[in-house]
Amino acid sequence: MKQVYSAGIVLFSQENDNIKYLLLHYCDGHWDFPKGHIDPGETKQQTAHRELLEETGLRAILKPGFETNISYIFSNKEQQKVQKTVYFFIGELKENKKVVLSHEHKDFLWLPFDSALEKLTYHNSKEILRKANSFIKKT
Repeated sequence: MKQVYSAGIVLFSQENDNIKYLLLHYCDGHWDFPKGHIDPGETKQQTAHRELLEETGLRAILKPGFETNISYIFSNKEQQKVQKTVYFFIGELKENKKVVLSHEHKDFLWLPFDSALEKLTYHNSKEILRKANSFIKKT
């Protein structure tokens, strides 16, 4: 079975005690975090930064000490089974909040934790958000 790797960022913005998370609406209909394939020679963190910039036009500061991943199997366009592992980091938005979406997305939302948890499509993404939110609250 083919194995592929991606990396992404759970991006948040905080004003006073209000934390909001960025969710992207992908063209195939699901809501998720910015993420994408790790290119040869890139680190997971470099990929996460690059994908965030390409998909949203935003830059983030990664929170040290947080890395988690999910793995799942899907069928590609050729109907071959592929195992995908996606590494996630937490990024805090400090500046420019103007989102410029790539062609891969049709909308975005900044949502507080409970609303973001409800909006995310996939169970494993919800688990990533729970872990990230817990980490942010501790720091």
